Amino acid sequence: MSLKEKLFKQLEENEGRMIEIRRHLHENPELSFKEEKTAQFIEEFYKDKDVTLTANVGNGYGIIVEIEGGAGDGPTIGLRADFDALPIQEEADVEFKSKNDGVMHACGHDGHTAYMLILGEALIDLKDEWKGKIKLIHQHAEEIPPGGAKSIVESGILDDLDEVYGIHLMPTLDNGDITLCPGEAMTGRSNFDLKIQGSGGHGAMPHTTHDALVAGGYFITSAQTIVSRRMNPNDSVTVSITAFEAPGGYNVIQDSVTLRGTVRYLSMDNKEPVYEEMVKIVKGLETAYDVECTLDYVYDYPVLYNTVEKIGEIETVLEESAGTYFDKVYRDKPQAASEDFAYYLEKTPGAFIFVGAKPEGVEKAYPNHHPKFEVNEKSLLISAKAMAEIVLNKVG
Repeated sequence: MSLKEKLFKQLEENEGRMIEIRRHLHENPELSFKEEKTAQFIEEFYKDKDVTLTANVGNGYGIIVEIEGGAGDGPTIGLRADFDALPIQEEADVEFKSKNDGVMHACGHDGHTAYMLILGEALIDLKDEWKGKIKLIHQHAEEIPPGGAKSIVESGILDDLDEVYGIHLMPTLDNGDITLCPGEAMTGRSNFDLKIQGSGGHGAMPHTTHDALVAGGYFITSAQTIVSRRMNPNDSVTVSITAFEAPGGYNVIQDSVTLRGTVRYLSMDNKEPVYEEMVKIVKGLETAYDVECTLDYVYDYPVLYNTVEKIGEIETVLEESAGTYFDKVYRDKPQAASEDFAYYLEKTPGAFIFVGAKPEGVEKAYPNHHPKFEVNEKSLLISAKAMAEIVLNKVG
């Protein structure tokens, strides 16, 4: 029996455990930087196994598990799975619903961790048959900036990686599909808060005020011209105002308003120009409406760039298995969302790929970050096998 056959056999025999782990984590979600019990669960899983485990890596509960292959020298490969949840009240109709009020695994990180634990166990059991070293990166805090990945990279514990790989479950893709995107695959992200301080007053006497609400309304409209009139139409750039906070009564013009939003870009060349254009608009508000503006603009996750060569290698490997444990692998367009896996790829060649996880019997699945988010649990074994093939192509 080949190493691949042995590995696949062990994964198949433990699919039930994989699903049990996923459901346990789903019932007990924890928010970014607060994943204490989740981290304890992961550490306990590796207890008494022949690995080197380093806990509390980076700015939170990050865990690095090192597995030494026994078949000789070879590359050092990093495999990452995140484990934080989101501040969402779950509405999915499942038996293993979140027990933590207002917290939900609405992005599939419970599934990422479950498949990685069982894959890691199989790689440990068979370590005498592969070469090199594998570092399992159990990452905290992917959802909330500054995220966990950047701090793990900066810790230096991954400086010896030759390549790094990750998988994300996507219920909007058909179960059995695996998609690849070479080059720019996910957008970079910046977030901002804008406080507009005016001078409030009586709603019947607006001429005595410096109306922050009007200035805020103008900002919402004019901010859209950053994309439509300042960015190259061939570039992918998005500016979204996601909150406008101005509580008050019928007859009171508020003293100040706060706006919040996000910026996404598929080229790092657009990272600073968007900010520069926003500063111009804010300065214009101050002059036109006689208000004071405070813009807190934070450069966040970079553009996720998949190494083109590595995507080609993955495509070649997986195409040979298409039609067996999954249906098809194909190249797809970039995703508009952002991912802090981008920090690993800034330093180390590798790739981040997507595995379809559409639930059975639905025509249109709920997307990531939705309160009714669900994944097809068959995608866990597909993910484990796909990642196993990627790894074996390097260390087998």
